[in-house]
Amino acid sequence: MKIFKMSLLVIVACFCLSITTAGWASQETKIHPTIRIQKDKAKNITDNNIPGYNPYQIKKAYGINNLPYTGAKQTIAIIEAFGSPTIKNDLKVFEKEFKLPPAHLEIVYPQGPPSEINPLWAGETSLDVQWAHALAPKAKIMLVVAKSDSAEDLIEAVDYAVYKGAQVVSMSWGGEEFPEETSLEDHFKHRGTVFIAASGDSGSTILWPALSPNVISVGGTTLPLDSRGNLTGPETAWTWSGGGISVYEPLPDYQDKYGISADGRGVPDVSFNADPETGVAVYLSTPIQGSVGWFEVGGTSFGAPAWAAIIALADQKLSRPLTDGHDALYQLGSGVNYSKNYRDITSGGNDSYSAGPGYDFVTGLGSPKVNKLINKLRSHKNVGVYNIDDVDADVDDDVDK
Repeated sequence: MKIFKMSLLVIVACFCLSITTAGWASQETKIHPTIRIQKDKAKNITDNNIPGYNPYQIKKAYGINNLPYTGAKQTIAIIEAFGSPTIKNDLKVFEKEFKLPPAHLEIVYPQGPPSEINPLWAGETSLDVQWAHALAPKAKIMLVVAKSDSAEDLIEAVDYAVYKGAQVVSMSWGGEEFPEETSLEDHFKHRGTVFIAASGDSGSTILWPALSPNVISVGGTTLPLDSRGNLTGPETAWTWSGGGISVYEPLPDYQDKYGISADGRGVPDVSFNADPETGVAVYLSTPIQGSVGWFEVGGTSFGAPAWAAIIALADQKLSRPLTDGHDALYQLGSGVNYSKNYRDITSGGNDSYSAGPGYDFVTGLGSPKVNKLINKLRSHKNVGVYNIDDVDADVDDDVDK
């Protein structure tokens, strides 16, 4: 059996948009994932010679393992370009290996099926679907596949997920910020839907849509664990965690009230394991550089579906959608609540910022103590509502169940 270490990184080159009156670029904008594969001996080997942490280890590390919540009756939308032709098979292999219940997976192609197979996006798809299911095993996974990796097609896929009623939307992709990004904020405003995005894997080069004030931005950590999921050292900031201050997005009220001193929106908001040296197990049978099988995967790409699963668990507990995730998360990260709900990441840093006590521009509020955090979450009045009538429902509802 071949095993490889893979850092699944969603990074794109800088793009410039010329926004039309319809709010979209006059030139097509591409978003490119980048995957690094090291064919060396994998660390963190599980009992069956599978590289990377397994679901039990991650659940134990973040306090999910003993919760009574499974994400039942919740819908997690995962937005991808191109998707994966082998996702159903890959998910079944993952389920069997880790003794997970069968997933409720719905695959939707709102713009019609993609015309090509992209191995990099196939890897991203496998990571996101497998681990959203691992952490919220009874949630419905709606995989919404854009026909291309253009920003326009991906955001149309986001709109479709909202139209179909997803409680949480996971986006493990992005691009460098651009002046017109603030005109696209309505795509991430909707009562009852929480939007989550990876902050990026290029240090202080921060990504849109993670830097949108209406999106929960997830940074990255290094998480040293033993085979039982116990920490063997402190969780630290990952060197490549995306974090910094937006040039175009203003400081949002929830960060201003928290006391963050910055001229613009700070990212990330929170963090999760991302270091490929402490990566997670993913099964992929769409070849990447000629290789198939089990991979050890890292990058902030992992944090987006992981936090999406956490929100699904919280929604199940609340019996209603969390209406303003930012206010809730920041309120629970202040005062005496902070150390109860978050693991404060105080060491490490990226190329421009260092982790430290409290909020920082590498790991945000820190990583979650999920068992404590979701028991204290409460719904808050949303600061903005995305009118469902504004979603273009004239799409090809091509569903593969």
